[in-house]
Amino acid sequence: MTRPAPITQPSRLMALLRRLRRSATGSSTIEFALVLPILTTMGMYGVELANMAVIDMQVSQMATAVADNASRLQQTNNNVVAPTLTESDVDSVMVGAAQQGRRFRFADRGRIILSSVERDPVSGKPFIHWQRCTGRGNGRSAYGDDRTNNGRNGGDLPPIGKGQKKITAPTGTAVMLAEVEYDYDGVFGDMFVQNVTFRQEAAFMVRDVRDLRGPDQPGITGGGGQSACT
Repeated sequence: MTRPAPITQPSRLMALLRRLRRSATGSSTIEFALVLPILTTMGMYGVELANMAVIDMQVSQMATAVADNASRLQQTNNNVVAPTLTESDVDSVMVGAAQQGRRFRFADRGRIILSSVERDPVSGKPFIHWQRCTGRGNGRSAYGDDRTNNGRNGGDLPPIGKGQKKITAPTGTAVMLAEVEYDYDGVFGDMFVQNVTFRQEAAFMVRDVRDLRGPDQPGITGGGGQSACT
């Protein structure tokens, strides 16, 4: 009886390669491994964008809350004499706003600037009577300050608002202007975003009679305030 010739090593190797070529067992795993980094990056980027949108909205809400609450201060005061604003009144507004940003460490990375924009009874020019701040961020007012650049000193005060929506303070009342800035800290560090600053503004007219005091007098009474702009 004739025995078949033994299979040589090259023949075995070729047979193995043919089986591997026909096999589809690991193709899905390989495809998933190739696509996974792309899907992961896209998912992380989506999370970053969503977080940015949420925080920007919260910064906007903070600006609205500060301006609105400041415009209502002393509204329920029933004294015959028009009430004046006190340092403790302003502090309460600032503390409440800062609490809104605890989740994203606003006190460390943000700045709230509240200004009382009034009209000078002599010149008719708008000016910043007083300005108070909170937060350890580096934000500065886009309009001026209550010292050397308040609209009476220095150049004229820019109109409040953007585009066609400009606000001016009528004689005898005030506009509470809130400016909020926040230096955004990315969820994934600086992988997707760098040097992003959110800025929002809001302005409300004072809702009731308020003693604004003379332009050459301090616009806020009392002492011990914690919201000085330094």
